Amino acid sequence: MIDETVNQIEEMQTQSASIVAVKAAEALRELVEREYPTPGKLVRDLERNSNALKRANHSHAPLYTSQRRIVDAVTEPEPETVEEGKERLREAIDTVVGEIESSKEGAGRRAAELVSDGDVLLTHENSSTVMATLEAALADGTEFDLYVTESRPRFLGRKTTRQLADRDGVDVTLIVDGAAGHYISECDRVLVGMNCLVDDVVYNRIGTYPMALAATDQGVPMTVVASSAKFIGSGFTFENTHRSASEVMLEPADGFDVANPGYDATPTRLIDSLVTENAVIDF
Repeated sequence: MIDETVNQIEEMQTQSASIVAVKAAEALRELVEREYPTPGKLVRDLERNSNALKRANHSHAPLYTSQRRIVDAVTEPEPETVEEGKERLREAIDTVVGEIESSKEGAGRRAAELVSDGDVLLTHENSSTVMATLEAALADGTEFDLYVTESRPRFLGRKTTRQLADRDGVDVTLIVDGAAGHYISECDRVLVGMNCLVDDVVYNRIGTYPMALAATDQGVPMTVVASSAKFIGSGFTFENTHRSASEVMLEPADGFDVANPGYDATPTRLIDSLVTENAVIDF
């Protein structure tokens, strides 16, 4: 399961940073079923596999922070017995996964308070925290119209559109990425997720930055919804993921290059607010 999860993360088969962190944490349960002659062997195997999971994608900050928390919970101090180490590992995984899920839902509930009945919204790709926001708003009886960008080249926005297409209370329109600036003038708010916040920069799925520029120019508030686990301190350096050229075009690139970065950087000065499970932060 660990090797399979590493491959999935490397290939970005799992998109949301929060979902990636949960899958990686759950993958470590495999170690509980293994036999170890000493607690030191368990610790070394945990560290080795956790490092492999972190190396699978250097752009996912929650993956880094959640893995570090699990390893620290098991190794500081080193367990006296193998069973003690396994029990710490079980508890650490349960705690991390539970906090990620609850913080995502909490951020969504808090952000839903910013959505008013009859609003026209615009979102990008398939953020799990934005989906939690929209689900919470619908649960409260709030009705709204929603524009969703296709989010090329992997068309993540199509998933969002399909998830909401048959829901009462929301009218969904799928648009091409380049049309976001055209439709923002009709919107009351732009809602996007976040991979991580480093200093005063929000890193998120490619296409977020031009959307923020258009929203700022047209006076439409842009709100980022994310769990507090995505606020990164020391020890993590964001590294952009550059995807395969085949996602952009199937035929060979003859005489030219194809650039396919996974993320872009949006300064917080272009953002109206950032909502976590704990607070609404205005910029």
